[in-house]
Amino acid sequence: MKNSAISERKNQSISRGVGMTTQIYADRAENSEIWDVEGRRYIDFSSGIAVVNTGHRHPKVIEAVKAQLDRFTHTCHQVVPYESYVRLAERLNGMLPGKFDKKTIFVTTGAEAVENAIKIARNATGRPAVIAFAGGFHGRTFMGMALTGKVVPYKVGFGAMPADVFHAPFPVALHGITVADSLAALDRLFKADVDPARVAAIIVEPVQGEGGFYEAPRDFMTALRKICDQHGMLLIADEVQTGFARTGKMFAMDHHEVAPDVTTMAKSLAGGFPLSAVTGRAEIMDAPSPGGLG
Repeated sequence: MKNSAISERKNQSISRGVGMTTQIYADRAENSEIWDVEGRRYIDFSSGIAVVNTGHRHPKVIEAVKAQLDRFTHTCHQVVPYESYVRLAERLNGMLPGKFDKKTIFVTTGAEAVENAIKIARNATGRPAVIAFAGGFHGRTFMGMALTGKVVPYKVGFGAMPADVFHAPFPVALHGITVADSLAALDRLFKADVDPARVAAIIVEPVQGEGGFYEAPRDFMTALRKICDQHGMLLIADEVQTGFARTGKMFAMDHHEVAPDVTTMAKSLAGGFPLSAVTGRAEIMDAPSPGGLG
């Protein structure tokens, strides 16, 4: 079997909107290595875009999956719940930064976690608007696209975005944008475009991924926390790409002296399997009525 032959079949059968970085078709993988269908061995530096932090087919992950397959695959937790959902929620509630009671929900993808974080923030605050940052990436669903601060390739050609989403510049010293510049832009946003009393949340990646691996400066994160507290907004940390020790601590926000109200997680949460989470202050997470989340 040849990579080129599969690529030709792919061009005939899969939408070209699904972009591909390489033309290497995986046959098997182990730890940090991938073998393609032609038998070539590669070192995997992408980890499925920060998904398989534990390596491909980590023995403990595979053991856990096999054990679960012998019990059941799906019951829908909202119909027939199971203890492992509760156990993992308890662990995340205890791990996330912030000295306050927390609660968690589980969904499937990073974009879905972000969508639910916005739903929760709007419900808890009674406000519609959300502020995100240029260069940020929050998913390809419509709210995810709206929050994402990059037009090409994520928004171009997909029509109108959801309303009440505003963007401010992210501080990147390399590009001449200081923390003061970003904070001044937020101030202008509040004066010209949106009343801060209408803003439910500010969502930020502690380290931008798609934007270019730019770390949010500590004084910037402290300032965002102060702004949110001043105006009754929530601070949402999108840790989908930064979470689970990818920055040297369990969560990127552990590097800061302030804690977010809500955190989104996915990717390496499940070591290659589709699972995401939203964890936040208990009273915020309890705002939606039963059935509003799931």
